[in-house]
Amino acid sequence: MIIINKSKQIMLAIIIACQLMIVLDASIMVTALPEIGRTLHLTTAHLSWVQNAYILAFGGLMLLGARAGDIWGRRRMFSVGIALFTLASILVGIAQSAEFLFITRALQGIAAAIATPSTLALLSVTFIEPKERTKAIALYSAVAGAGGSIGLILGGILTDLISWRVGMFLNVPIGIALLFMVPRFLPETEKNTGHFDLMGAMTSVFGITALVYGFVQAAANGWAQLQTVLSLSIGVVLLVAFVFIEARAKQPITPLRLFASRRRSGAYLGRFLFVSGNFSVFFFLPQFLQNVLGFTSFESGLAFLPFTAVQFGMMYLMPSLIARFGNLKVLVVGLIIAIMGTSWLSQISTDSQFFPQIFLPLMVMGIGAGTVFLPLTTIGLSGVDSRDSGAASGLINVAHQTGSSLGIAILITVFEAARLSTVLPSKQDFAHASSVVIVGSTAFIAASLVVVLFCFLPKRGAVKE
Repeated sequence: MIIINKSKQIMLAIIIACQLMIVLDASIMVTALPEIGRTLHLTTAHLSWVQNAYILAFGGLMLLGARAGDIWGRRRMFSVGIALFTLASILVGIAQSAEFLFITRALQGIAAAIATPSTLALLSVTFIEPKERTKAIALYSAVAGAGGSIGLILGGILTDLISWRVGMFLNVPIGIALLFMVPRFLPETEKNTGHFDLMGAMTSVFGITALVYGFVQAAANGWAQLQTVLSLSIGVVLLVAFVFIEARAKQPITPLRLFASRRRSGAYLGRFLFVSGNFSVFFFLPQFLQNVLGFTSFESGLAFLPFTAVQFGMMYLMPSLIARFGNLKVLVVGLIIAIMGTSWLSQISTDSQFFPQIFLPLMVMGIGAGTVFLPLTTIGLSGVDSRDSGAASGLINVAHQTGSSLGIAILITVFEAARLSTVLPSKQDFAHASSVVIVGSTAFIAASLVVVLFCFLPKRGAVKE
């Protein structure tokens, strides 16, 4: 049995509480989207900005947040991020218009980008002993992976029983408690001299945002529209510029040496593709449950209990499974299981019953997701110099968040195209489009498996893990 001393337990609890709060807010509004759409008269494509305003600011500025932690101290930036996140949560909760909601969600994302890189960086420098480190990362990965589905459940319950706004207000007492505990239990890290790579940060965040905006515009107005083509072109140009800037910057927010390891690069790309498929299911399935099967927000939230329960249960098995079989074998099996579950779920239709046609696939998907995140996180941090721990942890979270936003944006175009391709009545139309979208999610996860096999399998003569 692995025993972690009391002071480290408190540190781990603080880090996990912050991570859970931030991950929850990426999904807690998903089960409320149909209600928000009806109230504010938003289409499915426009509703995506409730998620993407948060996720894009979060993922796009994460590396700048990691750099701020390196220069000013990770504990300080952790506290600044939590304080801003708490304030932004209040503003989201009182939003009365779509525009104000999008802006305040983006502010939440900025706060998350400041706080989150410090969580994983503090964890990686605190838990050095291999067994302790594996257990700590397992807990962190379980929260990062299952937090999204917990947010769906909690959001559904609150939307039906009280209001979707309550989910935002819940962050306030948690944030205040964390602000009280951080200076007492978290040590400050060594500060480094340097400057911010603002050009790198801006080209990355605006590049990703332009791509997402382009895909959403394609879904709403078509691929041939000037706005769509221009947005996608700008996105590509800015991301190419980002790579050139990082290659020449004296202190880049994304040191390209982190990609020198084929396995680490595979971990980042594999995570991006897996989350693109997995999180997109969370966006579309609650809307299918409510618009097609007639579930309430509360019921559609509870529908994700099988996924969440199984994913959390896997947390307790993962350290022993990895110790016995190694990261690669566990990761490959987990991806195969996730592909099977997502493919099974894609068979949904207007005649689907929650049990077994949705319940059982969600359980299988939960096993797969519960198996994937720990190996990807461990490999993403492996062999990283202490000076790059913040950037490496930031890249892991960037892959997670940009995977969420781009996955939704791309599959929204698939959803709208599938709806246009059928003349079936409304519920059948929505069900058909949802099924096609989940096939797309399966393709993303399958692509993640291809990346893992290509990047992780040892070359001839290499030492086996």
